Amino acid sequence: MRRVAAFVLTGLIAAVAVMPALAQSQQRTEVAQATRPRIVITPRRHEPGPNAKRECEARLVQQHRPSGTVIVPVMNCWWQ
Repeated sequence: MRRVAAFVLTGLIAAVAVMPALAQSQQRTEVAQATRPRIVITPRRHEPGPNAKRECEARLVQQHRPSGTVIVPVMNCWWQ
């Protein structure tokens, strides 16, 4: 019986020790969410018309990486 009581007491002490840390992390999360700026993105123009075509331009570009220079495909598309 003493072992069970000691085990329960140890668990309660651990829980009480963790609670302030949880409260601080929740406060930090709330502060971070409260100060996050809002970004509004507006399109440059409205939806493309019914006769619009999508034009694309593809090319190969060199990228410098730690393992060495590689060539990767890059594609830019727009509506006309």
